[in-house]
Amino acid sequence: MESNQNNKLEKKIRSLSTKLELSQDEFTKKVDIAYIILTKIKMGVIKNLSVFVMAKISKAFEVDVDDFIK
Repeated sequence: MESNQNNKLEKKIRSLSTKLELSQDEFTKKVDIAYIILTKIKMGVIKNLSVFVMAKISKAFEVDVDDFIK
C-alpha cells in the first residue's frame, strides 16, 4: 500500500510538471523545495510526504491537497 501511495504521488508530480512543461529545476523553484527533496520523492526514499510539502505543491499549482492522498 505504501509503495502504491508513493507511485501515485510520483505520477501526480510528474503529471503536474509535464502539463505545465516544467523541468525538475523549474518545478522545485516554483514549489520552493530543494531539488534533492523532489528527487527523493520520485525515488521513493521519502515515503510519507509531509503536509507542509503537500501544501506547498498544492498552493503552487492550485490543486487540492486531497489530490495527493487519494
